[in-house]
Amino acid sequence: MTSQDEKYMQAALKLAVKGTGSVEPNPLAGCVIVKGGQIIGRGWHKNFGGPHAEINALQDCKSIGSSPQGAVMYVTLEPCCHQGKTGPCTDTIIAAKPARVVAAMIDPSSHADGKGIEQLRQAGIEVQVGLCEGEARLLNAPFIKFASTGKSWVILKWAQSIDGKLAWADNTTGQRWISSEQSRKDAHKLRLRVQGILVGINTVLADNPLLTPRPGKDKKPLRIVLDSKLRMPLNCKLLKTAKKIPVLVAASYEASQANQQKVEQITHEGAEILAVPTINDRCDMEVLLDELSRRGVAQLLVEGGPTVISSFLKQGLADEIRVYIAPMILGEKGKAGMTELMANLSQEVNLHYVDVKRFGNDACLSGLLKKVTTKGSL
Repeated sequence: MTSQDEKYMQAALKLAVKGTGSVEPNPLAGCVIVKGGQIIGRGWHKNFGGPHAEINALQDCKSIGSSPQGAVMYVTLEPCCHQGKTGPCTDTIIAAKPARVVAAMIDPSSHADGKGIEQLRQAGIEVQVGLCEGEARLLNAPFIKFASTGKSWVILKWAQSIDGKLAWADNTTGQRWISSEQSRKDAHKLRLRVQGILVGINTVLADNPLLTPRPGKDKKPLRIVLDSKLRMPLNCKLLKTAKKIPVLVAASYEASQANQQKVEQITHEGAEILAVPTINDRCDMEVLLDELSRRGVAQLLVEGGPTVISSFLKQGLADEIRVYIAPMILGEKGKAGMTELMANLSQEVNLHYVDVKRFGNDACLSGLLKKVTTKGSL
């Protein structure tokens, strides 16, 4: 494959990114169709349940009156060959008669895993796989983990001052946010990616959050509260909206048995109680994650306080970090410090593929906690 091939695959990867927040838990995918050295079709997967990137690119060809016959298709992910919410892309590609298909990577899903590639080859279409595979795997790291292992991709997110404080010490001053409005808007975009948002009970007691993406694009991620002792206020926003947007309260076996009236009150509001084992009076995260994975939570966003965040780090359960750092030092006016809890970590935590963006005056630092392998599961 040539440098021109790489150029077109990079263009397809850029198109794929446009689906972020709209296609999950499906993968991001982009497609570019080239004929005679000119791009005649562009497409990306735009919405969950909608046409895939290849179909949109072929439709783009049609809209400008160009035939894809004899062209080269560059796709960031193996074309699907199964009937899902849409028909098999391979059937449409074969009918379009391109001369060659270049795929960045194999789809690791059990219904794919090279079957689409083989179907195209059997139809006489030349197929090449592996161009820009590293970039493609990084783009879809959460999807690849869930498809390969059945386990949720865990994102830790928090906002802090320079001195590591996550909240104002005095809530009566009217100061609620540490991060800027621009940072909060970006955090809501992050919520659009996920199928579950998790906090600890202390966050519910202190902030009474709603835990929904805004604007929501009709997405309703499962809202999970770690509440081992069942301290959930019956008048909180989560319970008041539980009949419209699902809420899961993770409590200890002991608390669930000892507080049957509270359990009935919470479930009456529309929330679900999940009894889980505890370790040192805290919910067993690994058991909870297994249950969330079983329920189809491909990406989980953890927005808890320092105790919850540090517990995920200590147990090595996180995959991605995003932290918004406000240009302020709160000192005694701040609380919920990360520094003290992070100091108790038994080993260092290194970030890979680090990215730094600016939102207003805030700096946003993000990265992955594991390197993405070129092939195989993450």
